[in-house]
Formats: sequence, C-alpha cells, structure tokens
Amino acid sequence: VQLQASGGGSVQAGGSLRLSCGVSEDVFSINLMGWYRQAPGKERELVATCTSSGTTNYADSVKGRFTISRTNNPVTVSLEMNSLEPEDSAVYYCHADFITTADMRLLKDYWGQGTQVTVSS
Repeated sequence: VQLQASGGGSVQAGGSLRLSCGVSEDVFSINLMGWYRQAPGKERELVATCTSSGTTNYADSVKGRFTISRTNNPVTVSLEMNSLEPEDSAVYYCHADFITTADMRLLKDYWGQGTQVTVSS
C-alpha cells in the first residue's frame, strides 16, 4: 500500500494550489488522513487532518485559507490552498494514521512521497 500525492508547484503570493492524495490499492478504510509540511531547516508540521466522518483540524497558520476534504470510496484526501504566502513554501506530505486493508490487515503511520509547494513574493 502506498499513498500517492499529486499537485503542488510554484505560484505567486495570493495564488492557489490543490494537492491530492490517493491510495495505490483498494483498502477497507483509513481512520485519519492529513497533510503535513516541512520547510528547509524546520521540523515537519501538521497542516490539516480529516477523519473518516469528516471532522477537520487545521493549523492556526492556515485556518481560513486552506480546506481539507476527503472521500472514503475510493479513499482520497485533498488540500485546497488559497491566498498562499511565501511562508507556505515547503514539501507537503500526505499521511494516514491507520489503514485497514481489503484483507483486514492494520497498517500504521503511512506517508506519501511529498510534493513541493513554492510561493514567491
């Protein structure tokens, strides 16, 4: 099982980007999915998460600008990023906490490969 992220790129400040993340094979369920980011020289930080029932959580720095959404069949998670700022520049990672596979194996703490977001001033 792999998480496959897409989207990202380079935009000017004030612009928008959309990130998407899917799963490489059919799974039974995923509990919590989210996006994290890591800028050069900084620790990886939470951006937003979404439970399977749709409860969302955002970092204070992105509230009102970013929107996380997900589907459960198939399992995908997206991040709509608006009013981007240079401080949003980072590698963004898709994450899943618990994955129940189609054959009922429980997998923990999965990360996607990361996608670069660059915002220029």
